[in-house]
Amino acid sequence: MRQDAVTLERFYAAPLGMAASRVIAGKLTDLWGDARGLSMLGLGFAIPVLDAFIDGPARMVAAVPAEHGPVLWDYSGRGNASVSVADDRLPFPDGMFDRVIVLHGLEEAGNPRTYLREIWRVTAPEGRIVLAASNRGGLWSRATRTPFGHGRPWTRAQLMNLLSSGLFQVTASTSALYMPPLSAGLVTSAAEGWETIGRLVAPGLGGVVLVEAVKRLYASPGGGAVAPVTEKVRLARPAASQRRERH
Repeated sequence: MRQDAVTLERFYAAPLGMAASRVIAGKLTDLWGDARGLSMLGLGFAIPVLDAFIDGPARMVAAVPAEHGPVLWDYSGRGNASVSVADDRLPFPDGMFDRVIVLHGLEEAGNPRTYLREIWRVTAPEGRIVLAASNRGGLWSRATRTPFGHGRPWTRAQLMNLLSSGLFQVTASTSALYMPPLSAGLVTSAAEGWETIGRLVAPGLGGVVLVEAVKRLYASPGGGAVAPVTEKVRLARPAASQRRERH
């Protein structure tokens, strides 16, 4: 059963949620820049990180599972840009979105493969998606007072295998949320510092795993890069020039 929208909105309005969204949004803007002129979709409850792109994309839609209840999101003063959806039937035409972000969507999806198939359908050819999911080995997946402590957590390898089997080619991955899931001022105010220390000391303990992939019309099973791990990369640059760090 999915969490309700009121609980999610309350979390992201509190200091711990604001710090978490700031960290995850930073990872996404490192990957995609401002996504200027592109069409972007947020699935699950991605509104807190979509705000980081609010001045760039030509189109932005927050597709929220109907189980969350009604959600209103004003996109850049243009009125409500959120819509209630079913995981297995997104109300969008084929190939509509250049960028797709999934946050708080995969962990509670009834059938992850069916869910990903619909994401593939609405993603444009060569479009890019990011799956952000609770890390099975991190502290946040055990923090039931946060949205990351609900549903099924994932490992990096599981996400990569899911994407590769669904006609996506994995291009990059990283982790985020190394700060402990505590609503303490010393924690939330220093979220970026926790990120720096965590990547050095315990790279496998980030609370969230993010895996980026590109839609391929044809892809062999198991295709994609071998354990690509990046911290900051502009994907407009050729893959050969990307700096990669292995954890």
